[in-house]
Amino acid sequence: MTLPPLSPFLAQLGAEHLGEADGRAQMRLTLAAPHLNTYEVAHGGVLMALLDAVMAAAARSRVPGVAGFVTLEMKTSFFKAAEGTLAVAGEVMHLTPTLAFTQGWVRDAANDVCAHATGTFKPMRALKPPVR
Repeated sequence: MTLPPLSPFLAQLGAEHLGEADGRAQMRLTLAAPHLNTYEVAHGGVLMALLDAVMAAAARSRVPGVAGFVTLEMKTSFFKAAEGTLAVAGEVMHLTPTLAFTQGWVRDAANDVCAHATGTFKPMRALKPPVR
């Protein structure tokens, strides 16, 4: 299976796209100094970016032929500090012709949930060309 390319932002973060199929998606990120906050654990924005991307990928796996998804809303809860290599997973909870309702998790090496999110995404039939 050929995976869609990561966005330039996620590629810059060093995220790895592990797969997407049947309403589920997985990514991984090994944290490095640029990902950390002043407490030397994952910055919440890094976790939210990963969750946003993995939930959109899960939605994309259920809706063939769309150019992509845009995030309409997202809620994230943080449970514990995230450190080391992180496993990120997302799944579609409900799908309508115009919306995908999703959830996602970030887990640490001990398989503890560090963060959980829900998100609502809208499929885009066509995307504007990139601005350069």
